[in-house]
Amino acid sequence: MSLRIAIHGKPFTGDTKSLMEDLWADILSKNCQITLSEIFKSHLIEHGFDVNSIPAYSSTEGPNQVDMAWSIGGDGTLLETLTHIGSKMIPILGINTGRLGFLATISPQEVSQALDFLIDGNYRVEERGLVEVKTEVDLFENKSFGLNEVGIMKTDTSSMIVIKAYVDGNYLNSYWADGLIVSTATGSTGYSLSVGGPLVMPTSDIFIIAPMSPHNLNVRPLVVSSDTHLRFEVSSRSQNFLISIDSRSKVVDSQFSIEVQKAPFPARLIKIPGDDFLQTLRNKLNWGLDVRN
Repeated sequence: MSLRIAIHGKPFTGDTKSLMEDLWADILSKNCQITLSEIFKSHLIEHGFDVNSIPAYSSTEGPNQVDMAWSIGGDGTLLETLTHIGSKMIPILGINTGRLGFLATISPQEVSQALDFLIDGNYRVEERGLVEVKTEVDLFENKSFGLNEVGIMKTDTSSMIVIKAYVDGNYLNSYWADGLIVSTATGSTGYSLSVGGPLVMPTSDIFIIAPMSPHNLNVRPLVVSSDTHLRFEVSSRSQNFLISIDSRSKVVDSQFSIEVQKAPFPARLIKIPGDDFLQTLRNKLNWGLDVRN
């Protein structure tokens, strides 16, 4: 039985069209049943790909009756693909057409072998915890979950904000800062890392609460269980601030109370043989390299 694959990809340029042509030929050579996201199908047609007869799905409804989803692009494209999948929990394979990512770890040159692994069932599915935001208003149109992090940040033009944080109903701290990040274990290699958060094995059941440019230098990132219920109250002189989930953001006024908790469903990422987080970590961060050797 052929694999049923939903595919979403980021727009590509004429310079990278040949790479996509080789990738597409690999996929078609295995007689897979393909469904494309509407936006990616339109982009392929614009670049002369013969995909008119291939069915498409909308990003709001997501794919149905597929075995897995493929994300072709970078880590951002995989996060976008996850919003298409949502609670359907369809496993996602990340194919990276740019620089090596932490989420999209398969290179285009590895796609043919990866397909053989998938057809033979020689892969594993890794569950990753998601973070969910709850506010009085549905800011993210029923897609209020993220794989990497939730950010509460000042807008570009405003001064710092004050964020009162509560853990399971107990007062934790008031952060005078540019913002605050609540990161998942998966997101520990993302925005959280850039503000001094720790690196965490991605399947760990934790959240990292990390301030952005805090006024008090003795404030440090805090690791809590992902079963923890977090609540934040924000005040700002400019009367507005940003809430972000992964790469999506909204400007809101400071009357909001924000609740953050573990989403009721996980993301499911496909891992083929040789796809190893520690190896990716060494490659991305240049660990173990010494110019003296």
